[in-house]
Amino acid sequence: QVQLVESGGDLVQAGGSLRLSCGASGRTFSNYVMGWFRQAPGKEREFVAVISWSGGSTRYADSVKGRFTISRDTAKNTVYLQMNSLKPEDTAVYYCATKRGLPTVTGISYEYWGQGTQVTVSS
Repeated sequence: QVQLVESGGDLVQAGGSLRLSCGASGRTFSNYVMGWFRQAPGKEREFVAVISWSGGSTRYADSVKGRFTISRDTAKNTVYLQMNSLKPEDTAVYYCATKRGLPTVTGISYEYWGQGTQVTVSS
C-alpha cells in the first residue's frame, strides 16, 4: 500500500522559510513524478511544484517561482519543498502527491496523496 507522509509545516512570520518533506513508501517509485499542491481555506486546491523521477525536470506555479525549490532524494524516496520569502498568501495545507509518467500540474491526474501539513504565515 502506497503511503505519502508530509512533515515540516509550521507557523512562521512573513519573510521566513520552511522546508517541507514527503516520505513515500509501499512500492518502487521508479518513473513516478512527485508534486506539491496546496489548499487554502475556502479555495480550491492548486498546483505548487512538480519534479521528475530523475530530478532533472521541475516546474513551478508562477506564484512561487523564485521563492520555492522542489528537490528529491530517490534513495530515500523523499521529496522536499524549500520555501523562502514566505507570504501570508502562502498559508495553506500542503499536500504531496505522486503519479507515473510525465510531470503535470493537474491534481486529478495524480494517483496517490498524503494527508497534508499545515503552513501558516503570519503578517
